[in-house]
Amino acid sequence: MLERIRRAGPVSRAQIARETGLSKPTVSQALSTLERARLVREAGRTSGGKGPTALLYELNPAAGWVVGIDVGREYVRSAVADLTGKIVAQRRQAARARSARSLITTIGSVARAAAGSAGIGWRRVTVAAVGSPGVFGSAGHPLLAHNLPGWTREGVLDEIRRELATSVVFENDVNLAALGERWRGLGRDVDDFVYFHVGTGVGLGIVMRGELYKGANGAAGEVAYLPLATADPHDKANRRRGALETAIGADGVLSAARRAGLRGATTAAEVFEAARNGDQKARHAVGLVAEGIALGIAAIVPVLDPALVILGGGIGRNADLLRESLEQELRALSPFRPRIEVSSLGEEAELMGAVSLALGAAQDRLFSRMDGGRRVAV
Repeated sequence: MLERIRRAGPVSRAQIARETGLSKPTVSQALSTLERARLVREAGRTSGGKGPTALLYELNPAAGWVVGIDVGREYVRSAVADLTGKIVAQRRQAARARSARSLITTIGSVARAAAGSAGIGWRRVTVAAVGSPGVFGSAGHPLLAHNLPGWTREGVLDEIRRELATSVVFENDVNLAALGERWRGLGRDVDDFVYFHVGTGVGLGIVMRGELYKGANGAAGEVAYLPLATADPHDKANRRRGALETAIGADGVLSAARRAGLRGATTAAEVFEAARNGDQKARHAVGLVAEGIALGIAAIVPVLDPALVILGGGIGRNADLLRESLEQELRALSPFRPRIEVSSLGEEAELMGAVSLALGAAQDRLFSRMDGGRRVAV
């Protein structure tokens, strides 16, 4: 019920009853419980129409605060939000991390700086959600997080919890991007979609029936390891990074540029800039990368049948250069035609997903505190 109030804004008892299928007495009892816990508050009355007016209820924004944290190889970003999801502060800091310990220290300082800039004492933060590369399954540490130094060693997650000193939840960064699109992006009204991240790394966030799908061990969406594209799937190096990532990730763009005869480019961004300025060798390299992305999509679509494929990441967002070759190759490879769009949130997708995840966890945590710790069905 609290989630429905958060999403719908001020609502009446009757509206909640209709939308949830609960009886009006049950709704009234639940609202009274939420009011006593200061999680909801009255927000005026209905106006217009026939009949008596009805009380409206909304979330109490100050009932708790959440922090979303996005951890990358080059930066750490954080955002602070109230329980309605309103972002009140953001911070970004270059990571320059040479060890897991220094990166964890940066996580703590960036998160606290964001809260402090909004005048929120850290003790008032109910939940922090941390997103980073890696598979977060049953192990006590991320797996397959080769882009971050020391990130897969034992005890990393416990060290982050100690650094943040609040309730902490963890998730893969691409999964968070999918959650961000579901919350505030192109996936708001789409129950079945995928977020295809192509950047330094490659990954897939999967939303099925409106919920994030992670698989049995948290590895759903690790499409970097699909044995596709030009890389040799039996090459031992591809066991570490994955054949598809080797072909279409940032290093793959530079490799394609070298094969196309382009000289001087040292980053994927420089290759795309040269292509945008009309360099034919750079355009050829971008075309090769687009074909690799099409291979990935062609493999994904028959398995998941998404209504929408959202492209994200520093490479995936270059739709003006990628789309023509990508769609041409996809037509040649597959009879299926999902809608393909570029993320509307850009690099904010992961951070918005972290906030969304933290909001859900905060609601669960606040529920457990109601009525002396007894869980109440609201």
